[in-house]
Order: sequence, then C-alpha cells, then structure tokens
Amino acid sequence: MLIFRFSYPRDRQEDLKVTTWDAFGYYMYNPSIFIYGDVSELKWVPDIEEKYSVTGGQLYQVTPLENGKYTNKYLGGVAIMQLPFFFTGHAIASMTDYPADGFSAPYQYSIAFGAIVYCLLGLLLLRRVLSRFFDDGPIAITLLLLGLGTNLIQYTAIDGGQSHIYIFPLYALLIWGTVKWHESPNWKWAALIGLTIGLATICRPTELIMLFIPLLWNTHEKSLRKEKWRLVKKYLPHLGYVIGFGIIGILPQLLYWQYTTGSLIHNVGSKWFFFNPWFRVLFGVTNGFFVYTPIVILFVVGFFVMKKYPFQRSVLTFCLLNIWIIMAWSDWRYGATFSTRAMVQSYPVFAFAMCAAVTYILNRKFLRLAVLNLSAFFIYVNFFQIVQYNSSVLHYHDMNWQYYGRVYLNSNPTALDFSLLDTDVCIDESEFKAVKLHPLNQQYIATHNNFQNLTELEIRPRTKYIKIGLLISDHGGGDANYINVGLEGKELSKIRLKRPLIQRGRPNDYAFYVEIPAKRTSNKISINVVGWSGMKGELKKGRVTEFK
Repeated sequence: MLIFRFSYPRDRQEDLKVTTWDAFGYYMYNPSIFIYGDVSELKWVPDIEEKYSVTGGQLYQVTPLENGKYTNKYLGGVAIMQLPFFFTGHAIASMTDYPADGFSAPYQYSIAFGAIVYCLLGLLLLRRVLSRFFDDGPIAITLLLLGLGTNLIQYTAIDGGQSHIYIFPLYALLIWGTVKWHESPNWKWAALIGLTIGLATICRPTELIMLFIPLLWNTHEKSLRKEKWRLVKKYLPHLGYVIGFGIIGILPQLLYWQYTTGSLIHNVGSKWFFFNPWFRVLFGVTNGFFVYTPIVILFVVGFFVMKKYPFQRSVLTFCLLNIWIIMAWSDWRYGATFSTRAMVQSYPVFAFAMCAAVTYILNRKFLRLAVLNLSAFFIYVNFFQIVQYNSSVLHYHDMNWQYYGRVYLNSNPTALDFSLLDTDVCIDESEFKAVKLHPLNQQYIATHNNFQNLTELEIRPRTKYIKIGLLISDHGGGDANYINVGLEGKELSKIRLKRPLIQRGRPNDYAFYVEIPAKRTSNKISINVVGWSGMKGELKKGRVTEFK
C-alpha cells in the first residue's frame, strides 16, 4: 500500500490531492468547523477552489437551501473518523510555512496516510476475530488475498479520501463486539455495537444493515436460535444500550442538519431501484465486481461451506442484502470507480466466507495447488489493472468488452486499441487491399464550442473501409473534444481526443478504422476536430488509407 501511495500522482510536479470530488464532500466538515467557523454559508470555498481545485469544477457536494445557505449532501461520519489526522495535518501546517487552510500538503498527506492506518487497524482486528474460528494458515492467506487481490488497495492507498476505508475498521470492530457479547454478555459490548452502527450509518446510511450481524449471530441452527432469543430476553436492558449509543453515534449528523436546515432529518437525494437492480454491477465490463477483482469468487464459494460456523446466517444474510442494495442504487457506476467500490467497506464480513472457503480448499489436496496458483494470478491481475485504471487505460465510465479484451494484461496498448473505446470497427488488414493513400497537411487547431475541418477527400466508389492515422499535439482543452468523420452530412465515427495515456503538450498517435456504407450517393469524406469544450493543438502529420 505504501508503494502504491508513493507511486501516485505519477507526475512529481503535481501536488498530492486526496480531498477532491466526493472526498471533498466527506472531508469539508472539518475545515468548515475547526478553521473557518462556517458550515452553512461556505464563504471560504471559492478561495480554496481557486487555489486547489477540489470540487471537480462545480460545488455539487452541497445542496442550496431556500434561505440562501447550504447543507452538505455527504454525511459527516467520515469527517469524524478523519479528525485525528486532520488535527495532525493542522498542527504540522501551523508549525511550518504551509498554509493552515485545511487543504495544503500536510493535510493531504495526513489524510492519505491516515487511510492506510485505518486499513491496517481493520486488518489487525479482523485477524483477531477470525482467529476465534480458523487456524492461522487460512487466516494469513485470507488477509493476503483480501489486501492484495481486491480493490481495497485502490481505496486505501490511492483514493483514501473516499468513505470506504474509514468504514472498513468499523465492520471489524462491530464483529469483535458481537463475538465478545455472545461470549460474555456485558453492557459495554452492547454499547460498542450500538455506537459502531450509529457512526457507520452517518458515514453511509446504507451501513445500517450491519445490525443484522449481531442480530443473527449464532442462529445457524434451530436449537441455537431458541437459545439466542433466551439470551436476548435475559439481557434485554442491553438492547437499550445498543439503541442509546446508536443514537449517540448518529447525533452529530442530526445536530448538523438541525443547524443548517432547521430539521433533524434531511433527504440527501439518493435513489434506489430495489425491484430492478443492475446486475452489471457484478458482471458488467464497466466496473464489474467479478470482472475486475476475480479473487472475490472465493466469497461465493464460502457461502456454501460455512454452514457449521456460528456466523453463517448473519454473514450470508448481510452479504446478500448488501449486494442487492449496492446493485439497486440509481448510479450503478458509482461515479469513477475501480471494480465496485461500494463493496470495500464490508470486506471484513465477506472475509469470513473467504476464510471458510480457503479452509475448505486447503483440506483438499486436489484443489489446494490449483486454487493457490490461480489466486496468485488473480493478485497479479489486480495489481496490473489498478495500474491501468490509474493510468486511464481502464476507463471508469466507457468500457466495452472488445476494448477490454485488447487491453487485458497488455502493457503496451496501441492507438488502434484505444480507438475501440469509441468504435467497434476493427479489421484484419491482410484480408483487404489498400488502394489509395491520402496524406494530411500539418496545421494548427483551435476550436471553442465548434469544429475545425482538417480535410475533405474523395474516396473510391468501391472503398469499404478507411484507416485514419493522426499525430496531434494537444496543448489544452476539456474532455468533450473529438475527431469526427462524416459522409453526406452524417457522422460515421467519433473518436475522443482525450484518449488513455494522453500526454498534454506532446504529440499523441490516433488511429482508427471507419466503415464506409455500401449505399451512398457521395464519396466525399470530411474529417473534423470537434471542440465542444475548447481545444488548442496541432496536427503534426496524418494520412488516410482506403481499403477495398
């Protein structure tokens, strides 16, 4: 994790920024309260945005109110978890020449390494809980697979400002409290369970379902279910501690809403489609859970081999319910994400299923070697794809199976590979005959919400495909810029200029095929640069090849 943390950002001239986009929404409570004393008017935000560019271009993290003030769309539990590291950053900034403004380098590094601390604490506590049910060998393998084979690395070491890694140790803590209460019922463990659930709920409201873990623990057999309810009745006052400390856990959020909106409860605007979930969240080429972190297949195996364990019913119920809720959220992509990031925080629960699967496999010689080798391969795939994701080779939004197949474990993808993000046209040139070559002239490109014509050319009547190759130096501009190919006023192909691995200010190769309609009344092809978000650059050289 430290290696990945020190590897990004790759450009050493770029400052580390982890409190941006969604992470800014979670984090902004702390500078609002402890530095600026302004949680509702947010007069400090424009200056911070101008200096650090943390909002993502617009302040979507807050909701404007009728009284002219604002309330945060993101809940404050993560900010509470970040407090020790926020104060560490603030102390360092105050004692050095860095601005004590909540966003300078000391704060960024404190939050970034704080995420790793929380992850390691969560893993250590998880190891301790697992040791109640499993031997050291399966536990060690489970922790290695969980830590190295999943997207836990991404949301700890690189995107550590997101909410997931702060909730991760809370799940381990909840399970620890659950185990301890069942071993020796005590109001302190009940209070810990309630406080943990409350705090996790104001990190992400859907984490409220973690209450099924203590509720269904040790109910995997009918006789044990009766014994569980007798135990609950005997210590019924402990339920009051769970509820009371749960309310204490969510109280900071209620007080914030009361102060900013005048109401203890505020609708943050999330939507779910529980009767029409998105199964592509699990199996889709865009961020699919099993596609990008295939090691998690062991979670599923574990569901079938953990019948004898006291956690079987609680883990299975929680995991299935959690997966369904994650699949049902309206933004099934979960914004920019590697694999399904909404799963990360609940990995301590899934770890019980994984450890049961590992134990089962290790006890069967005919499975052991094959599964361990496959697991090592999946760790390699995970590392490789995390690098690809952070290099933009794996796109957070626009993946398709043809493109994924071309870049899978490919350390040197070509411009033609990148074109498959936008087109499905790809031919084997050996099966066609190149009949004509059109060179393109060098020229300066400058667009702003319009297009610039690069060339118009006449192709032969029998041409079936053209291959366009361009060397363009992009000197700046937004994301909504494309190379557009048209025929008879209709668009044939559109290829993004901001392709993966683009180098600003340097020449970048673009290459793609275009299929020419057999039925056409004209043979005049136009090639344009469309700059809807503005673009400056230069066409160094280019050519168009016709194939029949």
